[in-house]
Amino acid sequence: MNDIARSTVPVLLLMAALAGCSGSSPGGISGSGGASGSGGASSGTGGGTGGAPSSGGSHGSGGVSGSGGAASASGGASGSGGAASGSGGVPGSGGSASSGGTPGSGGGGGTSGAGGGRSGSGSGGAASGAAGDAGAGGSGGGQSGSAGAAGQSGSGGSSGFAPCPATGNCVIMPFGDSITDGYGTPGGYRIELFRTALMNDQHLTFGGRNMNGPDKVTVGTMMVDFPKGNEGYSGYTIDPSSRSGISPLADGAISSARPHIVLLMIGTNDMDLDVDVAKAPMRLGALLQKITTDAPNALVVLAKITPLQDDTVNARVRTYNDAMPALVQSLVASGKHVVLVDMNAPFVANANYKTALLADKWHPNPAGYKVMSTVWYDAIKTVLR
Repeated sequence: MNDIARSTVPVLLLMAALAGCSGSSPGGISGSGGASGSGGASSGTGGGTGGAPSSGGSHGSGGVSGSGGAASASGGASGSGGAASGSGGVPGSGGSASSGGTPGSGGGGGTSGAGGGRSGSGSGGAASGAAGDAGAGGSGGGQSGSAGAAGQSGSGGSSGFAPCPATGNCVIMPFGDSITDGYGTPGGYRIELFRTALMNDQHLTFGGRNMNGPDKVTVGTMMVDFPKGNEGYSGYTIDPSSRSGISPLADGAISSARPHIVLLMIGTNDMDLDVDVAKAPMRLGALLQKITTDAPNALVVLAKITPLQDDTVNARVRTYNDAMPALVQSLVASGKHVVLVDMNAPFVANANYKTALLADKWHPNPAGYKVMSTVWYDAIKTVLR
């Protein structure tokens, strides 16, 4: 970012996903879509990554043929993707088919549920609208059922990969640039993320060598000490270029913080400064490999980056964000605990986000940081204890 303040003491920021799918809920980690039921008109495909495919939808029962009647139609709507899971994960169940009639259309692809790891079921969307039974005397089946609704985001399943300890605090390491640091709003998204977890009787702390944020936050009727640790570096890119990069800092950060969860959002400065944009996904992939190698038992939550006030830069942002699902799929396929969340979508869903959610060209305002905290929390709430 050309105008981002650069701190002299820089201050921040998936696998196998654990949870159910969400087609529209911001922050749902994207998972692969469910397989279509046999004979289904179309299969629902997930928009994101990291999730194992859910099982196909159950076949709808065909219409009963009367004398001379039409043959029964097989195939129900395919369910949307189940919970994102790593290898061996329990797939989400497919959407149930409507009875009789022509096959329902495929369920919409939901984003994968939170969590990550090697199991964790999340039900897929069920197909709505039962079809009419076949008429007697040769009439065909009824109308097709509507597409399966996307599963809700964030359900982590009843078992599987659990990065957080059974007792004590789950250590979360926010890793990234000045947005992770909380530029303009000291503590940034970390404030509401911390407050929300404690309000839900979950225990976390933030780890990192930089300190930033308020001394205390209000949780219910209590004033609670705020953990200021983070790995947010103002003005940094993915790796060293015309700016300093966070990649060389990963080893030391992980060694120091020993995180159970890493929240990674990086690339805004690369896009803003047009730094080797074509190779930015490859550079991000190398960083993810480094993090997952250094912290093999941690859950890494990668976020698509937030939009800027500059539409020219936002075109580069979209291209960069669109490359992330394939990166996460590759890592999950190799057994890494990585999940993806969409931090961009809830911003652009607000037609006035450039003023309602951003404080300047690059950084969220308090309302924007609160949106971010919701996305992060939805991604990890089922693995917090």
